[in-house]
Amino acid sequence: MRPPRRPRLLAAFLLTPLLTGCFASPGDGDSGEAADGKDGARLRVALAFPPVENLSPYGADATILSRLGVTEGLTALDANGAAAPALASSWRRENDRSWLFTLREAVFQDGTEVTPAAVVTALIGAGRAEPVPAALTGVTLTAEARGATGVRITTAEPDPVLPLRLASPGLAVLAPKAYEEKGAVDPVGTATGPFELTEVTGTTAAALDRFDDHWGGRAQASGIDARFIADGTARANALRTGQIDLAEAIPVAQAATLDAGSRRETATTRTTSLLLNTRSGVFKDASLRAAARAAVDTGVLADGVHEGHADPGAGIYGPAVTWAGAKRVTPVGRVEAGKPEGASITLATYDNRPELPEVAQVLKQQLENAGFVVRLEVRAYARLESDALAGTFDAFVGARNSLLDTGDPVSLLASDFTCDGGYNLALLCDKDVDRAVERARAVADTGKRQDAALAAEAVILGTDAVVPLVHQRVITGVAASVGGVLLDPYERTLVGTGTRR
Repeated sequence: MRPPRRPRLLAAFLLTPLLTGCFASPGDGDSGEAADGKDGARLRVALAFPPVENLSPYGADATILSRLGVTEGLTALDANGAAAPALASSWRRENDRSWLFTLREAVFQDGTEVTPAAVVTALIGAGRAEPVPAALTGVTLTAEARGATGVRITTAEPDPVLPLRLASPGLAVLAPKAYEEKGAVDPVGTATGPFELTEVTGTTAAALDRFDDHWGGRAQASGIDARFIADGTARANALRTGQIDLAEAIPVAQAATLDAGSRRETATTRTTSLLLNTRSGVFKDASLRAAARAAVDTGVLADGVHEGHADPGAGIYGPAVTWAGAKRVTPVGRVEAGKPEGASITLATYDNRPELPEVAQVLKQQLENAGFVVRLEVRAYARLESDALAGTFDAFVGARNSLLDTGDPVSLLASDFTCDGGYNLALLCDKDVDRAVERARAVADTGKRQDAALAAEAVILGTDAVVPLVHQRVITGVAASVGGVLLDPYERTLVGTGTRR
């Protein structure tokens, strides 16, 4: 075991509070050293979203840490969306509220062992975070160490999908020293993944070195140089000119500029939606929400803006959620569309995903044709999220991965559309919605839970608080020299032990 290493920070950044053959869990497939026994080259990676929360493991930044191979949880999602072993090698349900997880032998990047006590500290920290991680929305859990390798996790109410929940990037397990500073959690040198953060330069770049003691084996790449490039054209140009090896979220307008061999298109569980502010302003009126929904032509967005690299919106869950199409039911409770008569609204979106401003521009035209007066506001996501959650805008266009937080379709509904939801951009508080989601959360059987989720989806869609626009296919730019990229439909992973150049 190597001695702990002091990380080098270039900025005071942390002081404040597959459905494809490449998709695999850590330790699977072609991990380890390069075939010739030598260290692999460093990977140069461009990510679309800069950190917005000081790389906190609890919020949006948790996905950055997961995609770069820094953090891991007790479980992971496999290619079929089921819970798979990660830091926990196995688990069993003891009763309707209690589960016992058995830990594998692993070490943190600071050289300390992954112990039951350390896992308990991590889970307690997540439960006390403000805001709470999306995976814990509406869930209260306690954890206790059981012997040398056991962790018992108990929930206040029965939670049949707890192993899926624990796979969330927001429930990563870090070393105890990560939680020592009150009000902040430091992932630098305290995680368990195959790559360790060593340098962070504000919101523009980060450097990672290979973690040689990873339980799944040594990564083939010796490290990662990550750049956060919000502009999609700039990401594509950097790949095309050889400045980077791997670029996420290539804009559809730039896809044709890359060699066919450098493009990887992956169907994802991400849906772009129009979310309408139900708490205040014009769209507090359900009939005007219905008018906005009726004004939208999703086919234009899929075929025009996305140039065929997306499917027209069918619901909250898209085609990549393979069971949803056959089970979907008609929305219930919709009211008749009213007349906008020049009602003035502010429509907001962000430019980190380059299609979104164009989608919003087309929506603006469609809404204006229906009689609304629309002011469009576009910002970087980091400067937009807090205002959106506060209800500053009348309407918001965003892209959301329906299975990112937990892998459980019901958890998304609880987080995004219930009165107490932590990511409720529509500010929806509807008793019928809350009851439908609660009914779904109580169902343990997989097939029946899916049925209940779609019944709740029908109630949510009936409020017209959300208008699904398109279901995205993500284009990843991959240099010809790079192999082993994790093309993950859940968008939780990108590089792993087998990623190399």
